[in-house]
Order: sequence, then C-alpha cells, then structure tokens
Amino acid sequence: MLEELSITSLGVVESASAEFHPGFTALTGETGAGKTMIVTSLRLLSGGRADAGRVRTGDDRAVVEGRFRLPAEHGTTIAELLDETGADVDDDNTVIASRTVNADGRSRARLGGRSVPVGTLGALTGELLAIHGQNDQLRLIRGDQQRAALDRYAGDAAAKTLAKYRQARDKWVRVLDELDRLRADSREMAQEADRLRFGLEEIDAVKPVPGEDAELVEIVRRLTDLEDIRSAASQAQGIVAGDTGSVVDALGTVRSLLESAADQALRDLRPRIEEALAVVGDIGDELTGFLAGLPDDAADLDSLLTRQAELKSLTRKYAADVDGVLEWQEQAQRRLTEIDDPQSRIDELEASSRSIRDEVAALATKLHAQRSKAAKSLAAKVSVELAGLAMGGSELAVVVSLRPADDPRLAVEINGTQAHAGGHGADVVEFGLVAHKGAAPLPIAKSASGGELSRVMLALEVVLAEPDSGSVMVFDEVDAGVGGGAAVQIGARLARLARRHQVIVVTHLPQVAAFADNHLLIGKEGGGSAGRQRSTLTALDRGARVSELARMLAGLGDSATGRAHAEELLQTAEAARAEQ
Repeated sequence: MLEELSITSLGVVESASAEFHPGFTALTGETGAGKTMIVTSLRLLSGGRADAGRVRTGDDRAVVEGRFRLPAEHGTTIAELLDETGADVDDDNTVIASRTVNADGRSRARLGGRSVPVGTLGALTGELLAIHGQNDQLRLIRGDQQRAALDRYAGDAAAKTLAKYRQARDKWVRVLDELDRLRADSREMAQEADRLRFGLEEIDAVKPVPGEDAELVEIVRRLTDLEDIRSAASQAQGIVAGDTGSVVDALGTVRSLLESAADQALRDLRPRIEEALAVVGDIGDELTGFLAGLPDDAADLDSLLTRQAELKSLTRKYAADVDGVLEWQEQAQRRLTEIDDPQSRIDELEASSRSIRDEVAALATKLHAQRSKAAKSLAAKVSVELAGLAMGGSELAVVVSLRPADDPRLAVEINGTQAHAGGHGADVVEFGLVAHKGAAPLPIAKSASGGELSRVMLALEVVLAEPDSGSVMVFDEVDAGVGGGAAVQIGARLARLARRHQVIVVTHLPQVAAFADNHLLIGKEGGGSAGRQRSTLTALDRGARVSELARMLAGLGDSATGRAHAEELLQTAEAARAEQ
C-alpha cells in the first residue's frame, strides 16, 4: 500500500505531503486546486512520461516521493527487481520511490536510495499501483483491453493454456518459416547440388594422391634432362667407387702406406682414413642406387606430363594444390549430403507442421472454451454490479467469437470452423451493452456514454478484484458523467472494493466522498513564493469533512442547511458501509 506521498514544484503544488491509510481515501477540492497533480505524481512514480511543462513555473525541477509498504509475501517480480537494483528496504518492509523531472525535460528515478532506470521504477510500482483515469475508460472500448480483462477474470487455468498455446504457436511459426525458406531455395540448392556432383565426379575420375603434384614436378624434371643426369652420376660414381683409379682405391693405398710406416704419428692418421673410406663408400653406394633408379630412356615422360596436366586442371578449379583439392572433395561430399535431397527435409517439416498445428488447434479450442465459460460468468457478475449502479435494466454481454481464417498459413480448425491462430489465441472478445431486457447487445464503443463507461469500468474492477487483495487502486474522476443515485452506488462499490485494496479516488461528487474512510482536501491559497498560488493537502477530521461535503453539495459552505445535508449524507454512507 501507499503510506506517504510528497510533492514538490509539480504544477500548482509548491510543496505538499500526506499520509495514506488502508481503505478508501477520497481526494476533493475546488476546480484548479491541483487534484489531478496527485494522480500525475503517482503516474510519474509508475514510470509515466516526464513532461517538463508540469514543473512549477519558475522552479528548476519537480520532485515526487512515495513510500510503499510491500506485501508480506511479494511476488517474484518485486523480489527480483529489489535484488537487481540493490534497493534498500526499511525494517518496516517499506521502500521509498522517487522521481525528479527537470525543467529541461530530463528525468531521474530512485528506488530505495539507488538510482535506477525509469522503466525499472515503473516495473516495481506497476506491481503495486493500478491507476484508472478517463483515458483508461476509453481504453476499455478496445478489443485487446476487453480480451485482457476477460483473461484476467478467467484466472490461472486460462493463463496456463494461453502460455502453452503461445509456445506451440511460436514453434509452429518457426517450422513454417523454415518450410517457406526451403521451398524458395529448392531451385538454388538443386543447382548447387549439380555443381558439387560434377566436381566430385571430375576429382574421382583423376583420383589424385596426397602430395602427388610435388613428386611429379621432380620426376618430370629428371626425365627432361635424363642423359645429362645419367652422365654426371655415372662419372661421379666411377671417380668415387669405380673399378680402377677410384677415390676408394686411392684411400685404400693411403691406408696401407700409413699402416707400414715406422713413425707413430703417421700410423695415428689411419682411423681418420677409415672414416673417409666409410663416407666415400656410402656416397658410392648412393650414386649406384641413383643410377639404378633412373629409367632407361625418356619414353615415360609423355604419360607423366599428361598426369601432371590432369592434376593442374583440378588445382585450377578447386584449390591451390592436390592436398587442397582433396579437402574440397571432403567438404563437398558433406554439403551434398545436406542438400542433395531437399524434398525429404520438406516432407519432414510438413509432417512436423501438421503435428504442431494440431497441437495449436487443440490448445486454441481449449482456450476458446475457457474464455466462453468465463465470459458468461463475468457478464453475469458485472451485470449485477451495473444494476446496483443505477443503470436500470442494462446488462453487460461478453461475446467470444472465432477470428476468421484470413491467412491460410495460420488457419486452424476449432469446432468445425476455420479460425486464425493469432498471438493471443483464435478468439475475438467484444463487450456489448444490453440497454434493456430483450434488446440486442451493442458494442460499448458505440452504445455507452462517458458516464456509462465509467460505471462499466468500475463494475469490472469490483468483479476482477474479488480474488485479489493488497494492491493500490487509484481512480481519477471515475464518477465523471454521473450523479444522484448512481453516484451513491459508485461510492458504495468503491467502499466495498476498499475492503480488499487500498482505494484512492479523486472525485467531485459528495455522494462518493461520503463513503470514504479517509478524506484529503486539496486547497489553494495565495501568498506562495513570488506571490504565486500554491496548493495545500490536508487530512480532514469528521467536522471538517461535513464542511467540505456541504461545499461540494451546492457550495453551501458552513450554513446550517448545508451542514445538515452534509451530515445526513455522511451518516447514510457510514450506515451503508457498516452493513457491507
């Protein structure tokens, strides 16, 4: 609940503060005193748009601060927001929310002593505050708001069905999107598959071996200069290890001479000669092997050049070398596996789409039944409230119909009818007003006056609030366009609503204000800073309430007649509250 509200430099309010209590609080005052600034300040705390024009003329900024008592068991949203922002919650389980609007239009928000984004402030206070003004009454004529009201009444069961429906529908839309993409891309994929198959067949025909291109370069080079290479290798082999006059023979002669020498220094050179013989012998063996490996002639050169040309044809198209070509081949095979048969994937997705569509249809059918059942109950209860709000024989009709399937892509069958599966189900919800028994219901957007809209909204709030308790409900001139007996009934309904909620009402009707548990007077006086008018906010005791009600009745002020009328009205309201 809202416990305290402080306003500085907002509109005509120079500085005002007030304490709020449980139950029904009425806010009254003369025209121009600043009653709407109370609602404006609460809208600012709810994250509403900051309007620099609302800053009091001559001041730098407007400041609104509210202290809220959190529910004993606040929901997950409130707990998460408090945790994320690090807001300080006082020992008495209250938290302070504030909003500053500068004259240049900039805005700042604080929660529990911490700076927070305006959206975060609104998210928390939005869990605690519900503000209903004349604009909210106008929103009631919109179909989405009517559907939201019905779903709120339908409760957790319908909410769970709607959540499952949305999950299934989202999955269905994703499958349909992929189907559309595959169908649109099928020609391109077929062309790509043909290109890949051609490349794979070309590579398979050549059958390249890893590193083959580099080896061929060396072999071809040798064959091109075969005779020169053979002559050089043969001469070198003859010198190193030939039959006569070779290096091996010469080193053997040196070894024999050193062995027979009388000088030890010469004999010590023998191991080194042995090493030289071993090295020269290895060289001779390698030259002999090299010569043995050379082809007898260059007849194989043409076939090798043809093979080299085949490999170069591949490396020009697919990669820089044979190893790269083989890598392309592997990747192409994987890609071809993915796209070679798109129709099988399309068939698979179409089967999945049909299965999910059936699930969506089943959930939409269930939601339609839940809404239809709730619609009858909601209409009956609101109609009872309307009867008590001096609307004669008027009744509320809540019609739940199926939205025509204007898009075959998202069409589902519900009870034998093709309907459009929208984001909120397949239903169209419309509130109608039955003027009298036996009359056809007409959409409230066309048939209800401003005063009737106010009473329909109040009746809805009374009915919708039955299962809940603990929030703050603010009504800004919900009694606009009504008077007399209807005003008395509105006051009674607001008093009944205040048994479960803290109700704050800005009103100009004494019949409504008389039902309040608490009464705040917004007054105006001169003599403020720079001689400007300023507003005051005063809690009224019973005697002051009688005076204010007398003024509201007909501007009778403190006259004996006025006070007598006001006293009678207050006593009647008190008696009615006691009987509730």
